[in-house]
Amino acid sequence: MTIKTAYFNGVATLEIARPEKKNALTLAMYDVLAQGLLAAQANDAVRAILITGQPGIFTSGNDLEDFMARPPQGPESPVYRFMQALIDTDKPVIAAVTGAAIGIGTTLLLHCDFVYASDEARLALPFVSLGLVPEFASSLLLAQRIGAGRAAEKLLLGDPFSAPEAQELGLVNAVLPPNEVVVHARRVAERFNALPLAAVQASKRLMRAPQRQAVQAALAEEGRVFAERLRSPEAREAFQAFFEKRAPNFSHLG
Repeated sequence: MTIKTAYFNGVATLEIARPEKKNALTLAMYDVLAQGLLAAQANDAVRAILITGQPGIFTSGNDLEDFMARPPQGPESPVYRFMQALIDTDKPVIAAVTGAAIGIGTTLLLHCDFVYASDEARLALPFVSLGLVPEFASSLLLAQRIGAGRAAEKLLLGDPFSAPEAQELGLVNAVLPPNEVVVHARRVAERFNALPLAAVQASKRLMRAPQRQAVQAALAEEGRVFAERLRSPEAREAFQAFFEKRAPNFSHLG
């Protein structure tokens, strides 16, 4: 199993568990994640949702071989159903970033309410280097969160950054030793057992409401351009270079 789902003490835990592939996400895994979020949202016994990975790795992003074999095709694709489920849930979502968080491993954090990261974690948004564009409304939300200039560094240059830098940017609530990240995140999640659920949900909806329409618009436009970019010569060169373990050469492409 590559996604482990568990319910304990009011917390639904979605654990990415594919360490032999650096927790790379397949369409089947996105499907399970989407179902897990929807089930947690519908379960009155669940007060909070915890998303975590394995020691040393949160997720390396999409499994590129699986992704290219079955690219996302519109809103019914598992990846978009996962995105929408995470956007739509009004229960608190806590992320325990246990290690490297690449691509969607970083963009999904923009939709979590609390993010706790290992001091060994590295984050990166390498979409442009793959001939692609940002996703999960990150072209909107990242600039809102950290400012346009620093968002350009992360989204256009794709430079990786550390968990302490992510905390300084406001993307992470706290940075902890590796063996304390999940424990601390679960402790925060369990605090919602003592709080009135309806009030928590209403408050989260109010907090998200002012930009909900903009997030949906960004998600749709990013998806449209992303699909176009997947068919581009630049993306083909980037993916071929990845599989051949060489540096891509974009100099001959317009």
